[in-house]
Amino acid sequence: MAETAAGLCRFKANYAVERKIEPFYKGGKAQLDQTGRHLFCVCGTKVNILDVASGDLIRSLEQEDQEDITAFDLSPDDEVLVTASRALLLAQWAWREGTVARLWKAIHTAPVASMAFDATSTLLATGGCDGAVRVWDIVQHYGTHHFRGSPGVVHLVAFHPDPTRLLLFSSAVDTSIRVWSLQDRSCLAVLTAHYSAVTSLSFSEDGHTMLSSGRDKICIVWDLRSYETSRTVPVFESVEASVLLPEEPALALGVKNSGLHFLTAGDQGILRVWEAASGQCVYTQPQMSGLRQELTHCTLARAAGLLLTVTADHNLLLYEARSLQLQKQFAGYSEEVLDVRFLGPNDSHIIVASNSPCLKVFELQTLACQILHGHTDIVLALDVFRKGWLFASCAKDQSIRIWRMNKAGQVACVAQGSGHTHSVGTICCSRLKESFLVTGSQDCTVKLWPLPEALPSKNTASDGDLIPLQAQSTQRCHDKDINSLAVSPNDKLLATGSQDRTAKLWALPQCQLLGVFSGHRRGLWNVQFSPTDQVLATASADGTIKLWTWVLYFSPPWRTAGHAPTLSPSILNRSGSDGLLKLWTIKSNECVRTLDAHEDKVWGLHCSRLDDHAITGGSDSRIILWKDVTEAEQAEEQAKREEQVIKQQELDNLLHEKRYLRALGLAISLDRPHTVLTVIQAIRRDPEACEKLEATVLRLRRDQKEALLRFCITWNTNSRHCHEAQAVLGVLLRHEAPEELLAYDGVRGALEALLPYTERHFQRLSRTLQAATFLDFLWHNMKLSPLPAAPPAL
Repeated sequence: MAETAAGLCRFKANYAVERKIEPFYKGGKAQLDQTGRHLFCVCGTKVNILDVASGDLIRSLEQEDQEDITAFDLSPDDEVLVTASRALLLAQWAWREGTVARLWKAIHTAPVASMAFDATSTLLATGGCDGAVRVWDIVQHYGTHHFRGSPGVVHLVAFHPDPTRLLLFSSAVDTSIRVWSLQDRSCLAVLTAHYSAVTSLSFSEDGHTMLSSGRDKICIVWDLRSYETSRTVPVFESVEASVLLPEEPALALGVKNSGLHFLTAGDQGILRVWEAASGQCVYTQPQMSGLRQELTHCTLARAAGLLLTVTADHNLLLYEARSLQLQKQFAGYSEEVLDVRFLGPNDSHIIVASNSPCLKVFELQTLACQILHGHTDIVLALDVFRKGWLFASCAKDQSIRIWRMNKAGQVACVAQGSGHTHSVGTICCSRLKESFLVTGSQDCTVKLWPLPEALPSKNTASDGDLIPLQAQSTQRCHDKDINSLAVSPNDKLLATGSQDRTAKLWALPQCQLLGVFSGHRRGLWNVQFSPTDQVLATASADGTIKLWTWVLYFSPPWRTAGHAPTLSPSILNRSGSDGLLKLWTIKSNECVRTLDAHEDKVWGLHCSRLDDHAITGGSDSRIILWKDVTEAEQAEEQAKREEQVIKQQELDNLLHEKRYLRALGLAISLDRPHTVLTVIQAIRRDPEACEKLEATVLRLRRDQKEALLRFCITWNTNSRHCHEAQAVLGVLLRHEAPEELLAYDGVRGALEALLPYTERHFQRLSRTLQAATFLDFLWHNMKLSPLPAAPPAL
């Protein structure tokens, strides 16, 4: 048994959270500062600030009301950030320090839906769900204008770029654009040309032209001198954002002259550049393979030369504005994490399959993210080949794909295969060589896919034609869905786990049935071989893990229980639907540690090659990197024990030399009441006990006296040690003023704990004194008969 447990996995006593990849963007506005160094985005009740270079979350800003943020905007000078919450409060932030400079009521009768600064960073416009538009002076701290007339939600506000013109533009659900004069406090014009919601407004550098876009699949160029339409450009997609480009040539984008050009982003999921004068599309972003998500937001940081786009699945992409070369990718929100795996020979990356057709690859050192397109439906499972360069994925689209990472860390799809008739829910790669992989599906079959010989030999990622995969054999293995597969370390055996509550063992490559493991009461979620022994672990929705050995007639020698339904365990590491991770020692069938960091079901768990790290992902959208701290804790514990031995020896020496003050201070620093009690007893054994005790206690620091008072509570509960406790209390009560005692930390609770036992000790001593007095009385009044005289000596 001991050898088997040791063979399953090196014993780990504890893991600690080393890093978390958490959601930082859940939709809504995202904005870059003018330098392009910081990214601001909404995540529920917070506005998160990211460092673009490193991807680290610098700061989260949350208002005191802890309500959802409905709108925010950063001033053009990058100094002031204003947020609006659902509680109708506006907060002005000194965002670099993370402090609120000012908090005031929005006065709107419904939440603020949009917000924008003017070019001078002194005026702020807010558009509300109540149809009102308000203007605020951020410097003088008062409201300057209140415009009414917009029906419904005002979802778009923007100032004219020329601050001398004092114009404000707004758009509501009536698809019109209203032009407000701050000087006349009136509506100058109502621009009506769109047939659906206006999604963005953009202005030319000279301020004479405005571009508007809408979900009616057109973009309109407006002349702001006459407030008339200059050009209507049909773009043949529902546009969520449009951006006027700098009026200078950019050959990479098809911009050959200095005329007006604009860029659109919409439901087709690609960026396109249009010439305003001709209405022609001069550049179309190359379509990436796989299903593309529609773009929901797009903004240009002119000074930094960066373009930020946001996809419908909350991915943020940064492009170089003049060439649209991808610079950075951020995964803002992963929804449910279905599977995670380490990638790379040194486990330098992780792959994440979330509730999406896209895969995400994170570099652990910098958290730089790659978003991989290829599957057309949700990816359900992952597995990595032995060397760490190749990995495989399977999805609901009934297909499998093989991906390769090159030495630069770039990942591309190199092969694909199809053949299952239902969703492919589990996949497992060969363990010895990169020679084959096995898939299991809801169609109750298992397929063995050999890898072409040329595939593992390539060492660079390629975007060329994909190598087709052909299944070598297909075997119907179970009567219900196959949830898990495992290939043995020698590539000769295959284990399958199914919803039919059984696990089966098969011989590879012929897929011959060797035996059936029966005993679970509900469906199996995971099966896994021991890396060294003939042992198979099975995890079931009945809340148990069983370890089987097939050399003993397929009987389970060990069983662990006491956990919510298990979803994806690793040997000796167990995750569950209760969000907890448990570490078990098989030798004693005992849970040695419970790790709590997830808030919902844990679907994916994977250990690194050296077993020094683990990665988990779950329904709470969190990806957590765990570090093995067993050796560090053991070393720390050993250092503490050595320190305790040294201090104990020093304490014995101080007591022997009758240096009571230092001895008492050292004993208190050890935070051991019994050791302190030993010192107090040694002081009281001194012939001059009272004087010594008073002199020692009164010279202690205040924090040491507070600790001594806490120890007295423990001593006072025992009649053998109550005398020492009462002696210390007597010194404190005689020499400390009441107001000084009341200032002690926790003194009121200490007195409440001391009083009952003190009264009990007083009553016991009173009864003992009465009994002693009675005995003394009897002794003095007792009359004894005289002793008989001794007989005379002969």
